[in-house]
Amino acid sequence: MISIQRLRKDFGTRTVLNELDLEIPAGQATGIVGPNGSGKTTTIKALLGLVKPTSGDIMVDGKSISGEWEYRNKIGYMPQIARYPENMTIGELFQFIKNMRGSDTNRDRELLEYFELDNEIDKRMRALSGGMRQKVGAILAMMFDPEILIFDEPTAGLDPKSSVQFKRLVHREKEKGKTVLLTSHIMSEIEELTDHLIFIVEGNIRYDGPMRELMELQQEQRLEGAVAKMMEETAA
Repeated sequence: MISIQRLRKDFGTRTVLNELDLEIPAGQATGIVGPNGSGKTTTIKALLGLVKPTSGDIMVDGKSISGEWEYRNKIGYMPQIARYPENMTIGELFQFIKNMRGSDTNRDRELLEYFELDNEIDKRMRALSGGMRQKVGAILAMMFDPEILIFDEPTAGLDPKSSVQFKRLVHREKEKGKTVLLTSHIMSEIEELTDHLIFIVEGNIRYDGPMRELMELQQEQRLEGAVAKMMEETAA
């Protein structure tokens, strides 16, 4: 369980997160949606310890993450835009990360084969296309079999085949009981992969509940229509 308690983040005079209160259910897939600049990525970065909140707290499995780092071993994170050492090969990068984690996992080999990168392992990062870099990011997020998976715009840059591969893998992780947190501007992706929805506007929670319930409330058959209506209501 991830519990976010009265989380506030100010950048100068601008409040990006306005005392958020959230409970992210364990073993479920939760989507975070909202307009650009609504606070989605800041919320994720605060959870990862990459942004220090102005006030409030975040609890993972009942323990505050403030000043802690070991909880991060429970999390696999795939950023929207990842930066890697450009001179390293894919294989060298994976080995470097495994050495840092003190792990001898072989799951990277399984995932490399799944994403059809097993023959590209000697390619340097600077030579990879955007889609290949996204695949590397997905593998890094999942290779240590973490309890919590966080994906930020994960299919950006993926071709249709790779996107389907990624979604199948997320479904597989959900079936294992993993906690999945996903942000995306592609509402069909959120609808396909998640069960619970959080809608944030200007750092405030506008909806937190079952995705299907929001669609019923907005009398829409697709999530895209329901979210569009919510955005119109908040802008009015």
